Order: sequence, then C-alpha cells, then structure tokens
Amino acid sequence: MAKSSTARDERYQRSREREAALPAAQAQPREPVPADLDRVIHERVRLGIVSALAVNRSLTFNELKAMLKTTDGNLSVHARRLEEAAYIVCTKSFAGRLPKTEYRLTAAGRKALERYLNHMEALIRATREG
Repeated sequence: MAKSSTARDERYQRSREREAALPAAQAQPREPVPADLDRVIHERVRLGIVSALAVNRSLTFNELKAMLKTTDGNLSVHARRLEEAAYIVCTKSFAGRLPKTEYRLTAAGRKALERYLNHMEALIRATREG
C-alpha cells in the first residue's frame, strides 16, 4: 500500500512540475470541450452513413452498403437507429418490380453531424495542445 501511495505522489509531483515549466505564452485559454459525445453518430457505420449523406443529396440502400462495405442486416439496423433519432429519412419505392430504399440526411442530422465534428476537432486541439 505504501508503494502505490508513494508512486502516486511522485507522479503527481512530476505533473505539477511539468505544468509549472510551461511558458505563460502557451497557457492560452482553451475552448471548452463538450462533455457528451453524440453516441448515435459516434458508432462507425452510423458515422459513415451520415457522412456519406452529407456529401450526397440521397443514396440508395445498395449504394450505402457498397460504400460502407457492410451487410444488409448491419446497415438496416444502423439506418433504423438514425431514423429513430430523426437524423435521416427513408423513402421506399419501386423501380419497376424492384424495391428501392433511398436515404436522405435531415436538417437535424446535418446539425448533429456539425456538432459532432466540432466536438471531435475540439478534442484533437486539446490533445495536441496538452
């Protein structure tokens, strides 16, 4: 028990010394980093869907599946979650006899992506400055 306490004290002391060694010029106020990351968008496939739709007016289910290299079931589950959050809208139609599912990003989805990207940029800046 005494060893871990001593080691913790030494680490604390070293971190205080490093902080004191920083020049005042580097101690500029940082942008506050939002506490909560949008978990709906943060998952890899959902981020891919929202990002792809942000740069395309709309995409079909098969286009998204090919672009993200995922399975039908995986894409379907993640797209449904984004629909529930009102980040994307799904339109189902038929092209001849073939069903066609098309997705578009909503204004709320675009705003959520913008907030997410700003959050990630703030985290990157904080990491590089720290």
